[in-house]
Amino acid sequence: MVIVSVTPEIAIDQLRTYAGGLGVLEGDKVITAGEMGLDYWALTLYYRQGYVRLKFNGTEPIAEPEKQSPSVLAKLQPWDEFTVTLKGEEVIIKPLVYTHKTAKVVFFEAVCPNWARALTDRVYMADTLENQFLVYALLAKASAAFIRDFIGLENVSVIDLEEAHTALLLMALNVEDRARIIIHTPGPWGHPSFPGGLIAREFGLFLGDNILLTDYALSKLRKGIVVSKKQEDVIKKLFAKHSSKIVSITNGVSLERWMDPRLYEAYNKNALSRELLISVRLDNRKKLASLLRNVKPELSADDKPVIAWTRRLARYKRPYFVARFIEENPDVEAVFVLGGKPHPKDFDGLGYARKFRDLHLKINHVVFLSDHDVPTARTVLQGSDYLLFTPFSGWEASGTSFMKALVNGVPVLSSRDGAALEVIEDNVTGWFFGTDIRDFINIYDDPRAKEVDENEYKEFKKKLLDLIDMYHSDKDKYWEVSLNSALKTPSKVDMRRVLHKYYLEAL
Repeated sequence: MVIVSVTPEIAIDQLRTYAGGLGVLEGDKVITAGEMGLDYWALTLYYRQGYVRLKFNGTEPIAEPEKQSPSVLAKLQPWDEFTVTLKGEEVIIKPLVYTHKTAKVVFFEAVCPNWARALTDRVYMADTLENQFLVYALLAKASAAFIRDFIGLENVSVIDLEEAHTALLLMALNVEDRARIIIHTPGPWGHPSFPGGLIAREFGLFLGDNILLTDYALSKLRKGIVVSKKQEDVIKKLFAKHSSKIVSITNGVSLERWMDPRLYEAYNKNALSRELLISVRLDNRKKLASLLRNVKPELSADDKPVIAWTRRLARYKRPYFVARFIEENPDVEAVFVLGGKPHPKDFDGLGYARKFRDLHLKINHVVFLSDHDVPTARTVLQGSDYLLFTPFSGWEASGTSFMKALVNGVPVLSSRDGAALEVIEDNVTGWFFGTDIRDFINIYDDPRAKEVDENEYKEFKKKLLDLIDMYHSDKDKYWEVSLNSALKTPSKVDMRRVLHKYYLEAL
């Protein structure tokens, strides 16, 4: 069985070819697919200048391109070049192939002409609607040619289209009988629409004046997959006419990639004890403390709990909850690790970066890790004492950062959203606050959003203060929850379970 996944981004090794959670998730799939011996191909674009590297002038963020590591690039094997037609011109494509056991990632590099080469300089950075369309038309046409001429369409059992951006493949290759769309967000950025004239020019199909790609894909395919049970309810309401086609397979993580190897080995041998967990956690806390002191030499954690909020800086993830808490409780006995990047065109995200930077500069026990990548995330998620997971209810399709913390025995304080509802056991492996909202409230213009925020922040603040007090006054209870999280979570979030459902049960 040959499996193909077409994705706008992917995080493999230390390549800067991703913007956030989708890329990391797809990288986890590749790693686990290779470990399982699956014949798995992930097709994506090669972004020469990555995504965003934040620098600051005072508190003002400056979003710069990223640099690719030559040592990591050396792991990519160039395959034979081929051409596709875009804007009526031939574009030369060089496949760069990364191999992990039986799984491969194929990065399509646009070699020339220069205008095509510039399309994929950076992830999600197209400067016009036409160029945004051309990026994904390039991915679709390159994927179609590669499947047809390198893999062989006759060999392929299933093609997963990760997010609606990749649905243009359906216009480039006849794969409706074996393709599925995977919907990773209810947010509007995950459901782009493009002028029918552009589609007609590139694919010879006039489908209407403006085509919403999610709707188009669901109309053509037998199945759409969402990534948590709750999100199935939300997406069925947003795309009601296709509700019968929508099913859920909840996300997971690569335990090999994210779980401390000592805990992973003990878990697999059914030998994970409280003593081992405490030893490993304290060791990882020292590693995190070293990382934090490199950023802020004067920082001293002492016996304070280290509390992390590290996610993409976007409004629906509610970074303003932790920022407000810190401002209202400047003398609390805790260290806060903040991390994440905004999209350079996201006004809200840039504002959160300014706020986090301001807190970093003003308050000694706050550290902002602005260059938040996979190795940094692993250090934070293995070495913190609590993780905060705060999305606005109904907006988080799944989330995986909380899974990575829990498998390392780091308890989570979570809003009632995404896959957290399926994974966290309240007061056993973590804690919930807020309400479980199954309607999609528009956080940008619906007045209910502010009321929800105010009510949920009050509960969030109280619970976080209680957890800080628990860490100081009731270590037995703290370590009980930590051990529960390390023992109970891995079987729920193992990417092997996810891929089994995708490819061994669903087909």
